[in-house]
Amino acid sequence: MSEGESTQGVKASEELESKNAESLSKKFRLIPGEEIHLTKKPSTFAFVGMYALAALILFIHLLFARVDNLQSENLLVDITLSIMGFSELFSFTLVMLFITWLNRLLNTSTSGRWISLFLLLVSFSPLIIQIDKVAEQATFFLDEPIGGNFNFEYNYTIFGMIYATVFVLMTFYYQNSFHYAITSDAVIFEHSFLLSRSHRRILFDRISEVIVERTPVGTVFGYATVSILTDSGVGIVDESMGAAGAVNMPGSADSADDTVADQAKKSLLRSFVGILTYQRTIRTVRPDPKHCFYSIRDWDKCKMLLNEMHKKHSQSNLLSDLKDSITANNDD
Repeated sequence: MSEGESTQGVKASEELESKNAESLSKKFRLIPGEEIHLTKKPSTFAFVGMYALAALILFIHLLFARVDNLQSENLLVDITLSIMGFSELFSFTLVMLFITWLNRLLNTSTSGRWISLFLLLVSFSPLIIQIDKVAEQATFFLDEPIGGNFNFEYNYTIFGMIYATVFVLMTFYYQNSFHYAITSDAVIFEHSFLLSRSHRRILFDRISEVIVERTPVGTVFGYATVSILTDSGVGIVDESMGAAGAVNMPGSADSADDTVADQAKKSLLRSFVGILTYQRTIRTVRPDPKHCFYSIRDWDKCKMLLNEMHKKHSQSNLLSDLKDSITANNDD
């Protein structure tokens, strides 16, 4: 390679770095003079639960596509398959609604709003597409049932592959919608997904604690979540444990005609119900991809840099620097 070509290659590399730096500066909305020390995105395995959910959607579709051909030696399984085959439209919707409800109840990384809306769409798709057939089944008791004029069929295999593919692509897009940065002045969390936008900027002197959480899967694949706690409560959520409040059981209220034994039984019943329905709220750390370094690689480097920048911007370090400066001036 000639000297001229080498010079051109260096210039092209410098121009590319300059464009990338300008793009990152605009993305993270840096202030003049602020420099980026580190940028991170969630790892490939960060949202493995969502990809597993896509596989579950495909599996249920394939199961209902072959429900008429499935056989079992178990009586309970045979009865279940018979019910599914008799009214597969409503059975599929009920199964998907149960999965949607359970996924929302677990409150995991797959419990987001857009995921719940997508699962609801999948649940009601057969009823929407075959609305004419649904109307006919719902009005079977009439002399002339409504509907039955169109023959639209919901192909479980095709729609299962379509929905699973769409969900995988949406998950990949969602995973890459998070971008984190450690700059010379602050920690920045940027999120842009569909019409949702989120931007959080945390100064180093506001950080009170840095927490690293590694799951078994993260330990195997080499990633971890680094959460930042602040004095204002960023990173901490209120979580309710137990049932949703006490329930007044019918017949448990005291009356004027009650004997001592009746009052004791009702008091014991109320105490038992109170224990079962007891609810308490605790403050805990729950990693949110919008407000933490969620499932990142090289997490130890990120934590070390956070600690260094926090120490550099802490009041004790500033006071120490001020003291050294005053001492140096007095010596002069």
